Amino acid sequence: MKEFIISRANAETAVLVAIVTSHQDERKTAEYLDELEFLAETAGARTVKRFTQRAEGPNSTTYVGAGKLDEIRAYIEAESDAEREVGMVIFDDELSARQLRNIEKVLKIKILDRTTLILDIFAMRAQTSNAKTQVELAQYRYMLPRLSRLWTHLERQGGGSGSGGGKGSVGLRGPGETQLEMDRRIILGRMSLLKKRLAEIDKQKATQRQNRGKLVRVALVGYTNVGKSTLMNLMAKSEVFAENKLFATLDTTVRKVTVQNLPFLLSDTVGFIRKLPTDLVESFKSTLDEVREADLLIHVVDVSHPDFEEQITVVDKTLADLGCAEKPSIIVFNKIDAYTFVEKDEFDLTPLTKENMTMEQLQQSWLSKSGSDCVFMSALTKEGIDAFRLLLYQRVRQLHVQRFPYNDFLYPDVDSIDSMNVLEE
Repeated sequence: MKEFIISRANAETAVLVAIVTSHQDERKTAEYLDELEFLAETAGARTVKRFTQRAEGPNSTTYVGAGKLDEIRAYIEAESDAEREVGMVIFDDELSARQLRNIEKVLKIKILDRTTLILDIFAMRAQTSNAKTQVELAQYRYMLPRLSRLWTHLERQGGGSGSGGGKGSVGLRGPGETQLEMDRRIILGRMSLLKKRLAEIDKQKATQRQNRGKLVRVALVGYTNVGKSTLMNLMAKSEVFAENKLFATLDTTVRKVTVQNLPFLLSDTVGFIRKLPTDLVESFKSTLDEVREADLLIHVVDVSHPDFEEQITVVDKTLADLGCAEKPSIIVFNKIDAYTFVEKDEFDLTPLTKENMTMEQLQQSWLSKSGSDCVFMSALTKEGIDAFRLLLYQRVRQLHVQRFPYNDFLYPDVDSIDSMNVLEE
């Protein structure tokens, strides 16, 4: 599927919609909408308005209540009258076929949900045959249960014959069902072909991994847009595509890296995100195999992001779902050059929060005592790079010596940055 939902030629305007619940307060909802706006921007859309509603949970038929839907419709109509046409409405959760159908009836405009938007970005970013195949399979998986929505025009042709059960209604219903079943068979057939193609790609990649020998494998993991590709370029002296947009990297890139004459393989993987569509996780299994087969994980965190703690939780959960929670890991708190804080007033006696901590205070907080090895650095300015290289060398050396005990003398045990620099000289 090469079709993009958002036009690249002219940036469309978008309205964002989310709900505030007892489990997701206003602050959290605002952060989620910030991310949704960033997703929309990455896909080529410009956000002009946000709507939120307090509720126990999404309405099963229209996501938000009828009153809020009317409010959104009134805004769209007012903008159209003012010649500032709204191109689409984007919802922050995945919508069911029923919700999509009912919302479209009221708003009469293009409706997207978070999953559709992410799939659109993945389709735009996919470069290799492997990535394109994985994205196409995920799109079909998402589309399959929503096929009935594509045929609502048949109901309008019926002219109110739904309850009569006469020949007219049967005649109209039959072709619709036949077309629906034909589409279903076509999609299922295409999915079967894509799965076979991915299975062949998996075999090829498994062979490639076997041919890499017994070198220690290190994988960069983390939330999307935290600087993994920038760190990869810094360590491997390569030119992996890096951009300040979500999902800049889809294809796993593997490079041979040497630190202190110790060689290992470093791979850059696709970034994770909250509410990551399960269809994408399933489709990108071959890409995520690099994470599963890694000996060491480097969890990169954007410490300048106001919600980086939740991002850590999202990544940890995704790694647990992949069966990688127990792997040795290093946490890299990246982008310290972009870190900002609000200094507390000297008369403010409230407890110190991370928003008020200096970088020095943050480094002495729970972050450095969480049980995993961690380092603070900036891949962009290279501040803290020596400490990171030392820690990485120490952990890779441990794994290498366990695998090849007779190579112990080749790679000295380095315990400080100064001793590492002396050896390099």
